[in-house]
Amino acid sequence: MRRSLQSWGLLLWLVTPAMGALAEDGTGKLSCEIRENGQTASGVISVQREGKEVAATTCGKELSLKAGSYTATLRLDGALDGPEQSQPLTIRRDATALVKAEFATGTLEVRIVSQGRRAAGLAMIRRAGKEIGALGSGVTAHLSAGSYEVVARYRGQEKVFADVKISGGGHVSLDAAFD
Repeated sequence: MRRSLQSWGLLLWLVTPAMGALAEDGTGKLSCEIRENGQTASGVISVQREGKEVAATTCGKELSLKAGSYTATLRLDGALDGPEQSQPLTIRRDATALVKAEFATGTLEVRIVSQGRRAAGLAMIRRAGKEIGALGSGVTAHLSAGSYEVVARYRGQEKVFADVKISGGGHVSLDAAFD
């Protein structure tokens, strides 16, 4: 009996600090805010720990997370190039952390014309040599501020617009005239 009590005492002595550490970890909350050209915008947040996603939600909804260090990645909805920003994040027990991201975007429209009339065509959008996406003639897209290459295509012909500059809040219209 005495050995049994000693064993329980030893076990209790070993487990108590671990239980205290678990109680101290606790949880906290995370909130996010995304802005586009100074205005509230919609987007999502992904939270990673050691390179693995542990939580994700739409900005505007709170997340509950274990206290600790993470990386938060905020992504803007609706932009063709899928802009995102990552930042370190610390969640503290019984506290709410707020992460924010500001995105500068503009719009691009490519109008394809043949013999003076609107025509159906396609515009390929590239940035730094990487293809971002495609637009139909007359379709407007949101893009992050920066420089792009636009290749307008119509019936096997191409027109290249190099170094198209999109500014935050700006609008660029390109007219691609084909014979």
